[in-house]
Amino acid sequence: MKLISNLFAIFMVATMTAQQTPKPELIAAKPATDTYHGVKVVDDYRNLENMDDPEVINWMKENSNYAKSVLNKIPGKEKLMQMMLDLDSRQSNIVSNLKITEDDDYFYLMRKPEDETGKLYRRSEYNGDEKLFFDPEKYKADSDNNYTITDFMPNEDGDMIAVMLSPNGSETGEVIFVDNDGNIQEETLELAQFNMSWLSEDELMYPKIGSADISDQTRQMNLKNYVHKLGTNQEEDKVIFSAEMHPELNISPVELPIVIYDDITENLFTAVLTVDKAWRLFKAENNKFPTTWTEIIKKEDMIGGQPAITKNAMYYLSFKDAPNFKILKADLDNPSVKNAEVVVPEPEIGPITGMYANDKGLFYTLQQNGVKSRLFFLEDGSEEPREIKLPFTAGSISLSGKMSDSDDLWVNISGWNQSNKRYRYNMDDDEFISEPMSSEVEYPELENLMVEEIEVTSHDGVKVPVSIIRRDDVKMDNSTPTVIYGYGSYGNSTGPFFSPIILSFTEFGGILVVPHVRGGGELGDAWHRAGQKENKPNTWKDAIATAEYLIDEGYTSPDKLSIFGGSAGGIFVGRSITERPDLFAAAAPLVGAMNNVRMEETPNGPVNAPEFGTIKDKKEFEALLEMDSYHALEKGEEYPAMFITAGMNDPRVIAWQPAKFAAKAQAYNASDEPILFLTDFESGHGIGDDKTKRMENFADVFSFFYWQSGHPEFQPNQELKN
Repeated sequence: MKLISNLFAIFMVATMTAQQTPKPELIAAKPATDTYHGVKVVDDYRNLENMDDPEVINWMKENSNYAKSVLNKIPGKEKLMQMMLDLDSRQSNIVSNLKITEDDDYFYLMRKPEDETGKLYRRSEYNGDEKLFFDPEKYKADSDNNYTITDFMPNEDGDMIAVMLSPNGSETGEVIFVDNDGNIQEETLELAQFNMSWLSEDELMYPKIGSADISDQTRQMNLKNYVHKLGTNQEEDKVIFSAEMHPELNISPVELPIVIYDDITENLFTAVLTVDKAWRLFKAENNKFPTTWTEIIKKEDMIGGQPAITKNAMYYLSFKDAPNFKILKADLDNPSVKNAEVVVPEPEIGPITGMYANDKGLFYTLQQNGVKSRLFFLEDGSEEPREIKLPFTAGSISLSGKMSDSDDLWVNISGWNQSNKRYRYNMDDDEFISEPMSSEVEYPELENLMVEEIEVTSHDGVKVPVSIIRRDDVKMDNSTPTVIYGYGSYGNSTGPFFSPIILSFTEFGGILVVPHVRGGGELGDAWHRAGQKENKPNTWKDAIATAEYLIDEGYTSPDKLSIFGGSAGGIFVGRSITERPDLFAAAAPLVGAMNNVRMEETPNGPVNAPEFGTIKDKKEFEALLEMDSYHALEKGEEYPAMFITAGMNDPRVIAWQPAKFAAKAQAYNASDEPILFLTDFESGHGIGDDKTKRMENFADVFSFFYWQSGHPEFQPNQELKN
């Protein structure tokens, strides 16, 4: 059954059912005890890990129904949701995932205001006629699943497009093939994953997971790559790369090998990946299987991310002895990193954040203090780069070109209060030419937003960059509802990003605060390592320092301050409120990693050991226990109000992690504040959610925060308060 997208219907149905929803009873604890390196760890709610147990599922459903009933009684939620819809409707189209072929064919996902998810379009050249040729909302329309496009890849001529679809946020992909007239071919590839690559006009390479069961421990282990020939059944697909086929390459079961055909150099490569940003990369001897492979990037080379490739050279972004990164260049005939030379030394002003190369030279971006981006160009044969003046001050920059060799360069620029602008850069005239794909729109409501970029001193004296976004008419008298948003893992930077949906929070007078905490990549590799494994406490202690600053400087007060984050950001949220519950009125860990000691018991756990640690190592176990929000909960403590979410189809953070945290928090909490737990039984980690679901999720979070911070427009009746 497809999701209801009519706003009035959503709220009428929710309100009618809300009045009859009782508060659930606490679920019984059934403790288990584990011993790690001589340390006994009592796990009160181990029983919740059995999601085949009807008692567990019923408890999750009862909590979800109750949470929905409470959230839908908050008076301001509907107004907030309507504002989000109004802001979204101003754009006649929103384009993403743009791919441009050598022949200038444009393929992209586009969502119009009436659409719930992106549909696949094509046009010939930038100003060519637009054609819709695949609508995922019509795919298997009679089923109970909601499909979204999670990836697509046209072949070189653009006459056949491989489209990956996932049902209900599961990320368990099925690939279909659509020709240029929109005709769906008969064959389907099950269990395919991201990073598809065409080997020829009628042969597609793809990695495949072992199971559709998100609880299967081996689902992501020993990943194999296959080649599919159009017009044949998947059963006939041949394995072209796996650890078993190439034992000499020493690929571990949790490393993910991805075979890629590069049409610029006409070479085959295999990238061997983990969550550690240091790549391993192999180059094939020839383009026929079986083949032999030569390692050109080793783990110890510390190359972060995909190389930039031209017809003559390969550029590598290295963080070896360079926390802010440096760029190396190797000749294509001899591409090993050991033969590469430094062409861009490590900059002092901030880390290099991206690069793009063509036959004219190398373009790269760097970011100062995590919030101001600059663009540089190193001409081929030159030793000195030059800075390219941007059309306006950029918070974030992304660079792109065609899918094949080309001198074309597109630059996307955005900031906290500046929507994304797309330009073609004319190198000959040093000119930026506006070439928007999404419709351009103005947001006068956001014109009075001001952004403060400050530094906060953390627990150990380290200065943490913090972005504060608020309306210029907000009073600074400790009475302002304020939310802290953060992540702090994998070296991923948080912002500056532009989101009218998130910025809608400020329209009700609230302050949005983004601390660029350690564990992220805002200040380079060293900043990432300073929030990893044994150093993970810096992540939430940076958040706590930010909260203390906001209170001390009169922005807000503890009864007005909330905190949220998702996925690995669950550590950021969970440990902030368990270490300093007195600082916060409310918290929302969204599909959060809350039980890190048990992470390796989930399918996505072993591959994340390079980031968080493994229980097999004594020091890393101690670090995992320290960052475990579930085990940090203390009986009898007065905790802030919480809104905790999980996705039943989540392949990244299995639903029992937030479930265990919610159950224990409900049982241990000594305050009268609500602890709501909502499991979405038709969604996963948020990837693939449609428009209405995404907006309602944010409306839930923000209205919950405004309620708990005492905002007059969000105060329900006394019945709900109790």
